[in-house]
Amino acid sequence: MKSYKDLDIYNLAFEYAIEVHSLTMKLPKHELYEQGSQVRRSSKSIKDNIIEGYGRKAYKSDFIKFLIYAHASLLECKSQLEMINQIYPDLEVEPMIKKYDELGAKIYKFTNYVEENWKTKK
Repeated sequence: MKSYKDLDIYNLAFEYAIEVHSLTMKLPKHELYEQGSQVRRSSKSIKDNIIEGYGRKAYKSDFIKFLIYAHASLLECKSQLEMINQIYPDLEVEPMIKKYDELGAKIYKFTNYVEENWKTKK
């Protein structure tokens, strides 16, 4: 692994953040800066925490900490999407929620892999 871009979880998080951004631009104007802004920030936070953790990969505990932050941001994002789905059912947010469920499982598995197999200084 030469870069965080080699991580499937990063690539999916990046792709989904773009999709969430596009999706939220379809919200009513008054929601662009409320619910829309919140879900955009949390979706981008997932990929950013993966990157930051990778940047600290020499220290196993730091890498794990940021993977946990990424997973927490994913849960926040999913919660926001579920709210949007309830308020604006015409937006068809359900497929995005499903994608985040799958990404959450991958982040969880990767975190376990790092916990059990990562060789670092600490």
